[in-house]
Amino acid sequence: MAEQITVITGTVGVDAHVIGTKIISRVLRDEGFNVVELGAQTPPEEFISAAQETAADAIFMSSLYGMAEMDLQGFKEKCLEAGLDDLLLYIGGILGVMRHDFNDDEEKFKKLGFDRVYPPETDVKVAIVDLKADLKNKK
Repeated sequence: MAEQITVITGTVGVDAHVIGTKIISRVLRDEGFNVVELGAQTPPEEFISAAQETAADAIFMSSLYGMAEMDLQGFKEKCLEAGLDDLLLYIGGILGVMRHDFNDDEEKFKKLGFDRVYPPETDVKVAIVDLKADLKNKK
């Protein structure tokens, strides 16, 4: 990669399921990305602060406890208020509680301003291919 791309990773809200975000961070690093790992139980505002401080290109959030929709109400608007207009937002995991259709989750999170939404067990390399394509399309 000619210029190093910075990606913020972490689990949002009070979610303590950190294994997924650790795997994502590792694969991103192996692919040459600069990764700022926030870890578990990260308030949405910390993602924004970290993105501002590092001039991040993207945020990869994971959530497995099913309450991310509640945690992320107004998140995109806060990103815009913070001057993060070009920041790519990705989320994946178990994004709703009880049995439900992933397509509903995808629609909800797209309406919340996320560029990409992934179901549980998505191969991280799929998201990296998407990230590279999205970055190329931004330029």
